Amino acid sequence: MLPLARAIVGVARDFLRLVVSFLRSSCALRAENLVLRKQLATYIERGIKPRRVDHATRVGLALFTRLFDWRDTVVIVRPATIVRWHRMGWRIFWRWRCRAGRPPIPPELRHLIRRMATENPLWGEERIANELLVKLGIRVSPRTVGRYMPKRPPGQPRGDQRWSTFLKNHAKAILACDFFVAVTAGFRMLYVFVVIEHGTRRLAHVT
Repeated sequence: MLPLARAIVGVARDFLRLVVSFLRSSCALRAENLVLRKQLATYIERGIKPRRVDHATRVGLALFTRLFDWRDTVVIVRPATIVRWHRMGWRIFWRWRCRAGRPPIPPELRHLIRRMATENPLWGEERIANELLVKLGIRVSPRTVGRYMPKRPPGQPRGDQRWSTFLKNHAKAILACDFFVAVTAGFRMLYVFVVIEHGTRRLAHVT
C-alpha cells in the first residue's frame, strides 16, 4: 500500500474511533483517559523513546489536537512540532484553494471553438465568445477562446479589426479631447479644455 493510502486509511480509522467515542458515556471516557495517562507516565519515567511517527499519526495529531488543550498531553513530539504541522496543513489547504490559473474548459467546447474559427475565418475571438454567449448561453472569456483557436497561416488576415484599422475607418467621426492646467507669468491658473477632430487635426472647441 502506498504511503498516501496508508495515511488516508489511518486518519479514517482515527475518525471512526472518535465517532465511536461519542457513543460512550462521559464517565467511561474519563476513566479510559486516566488509565492511558498513567501508562504514558510510566513510559516517560522509564525513558522509553517512541518510534518515529508516520504520516497518518502526523495528520491525526494535527487534526485532533485542535479539539482540546493538548500542550500538557502530547509527549511523543514537541509542542513546536505540532504547531508546525498545523501551519503546514493550512498552507496546503490554501495552496489547494488558491490554485493559479483558470480550470481548463471541456474538450467538447475546445472542439467547438476550433470548428467555429475554421468555418468562419473572419471571426475573431470576441465574435466567437459573443456567439457562444448569445446563441448557446456559454460564457467564455475572449482570451480563453483565443487560446484554443487554431493558428492563423502566414499571410491570412486577422478576423478581428485592429485598433489602427478602426481609427482609419472612423477618423472623420472621432473627436479627441484633453484637459490640462497652465500657469501664467502672473501665477494665475488656467484650466484648458481642448477638442480636436481626429481626421483633420483641426481644433473643434477650446475652453
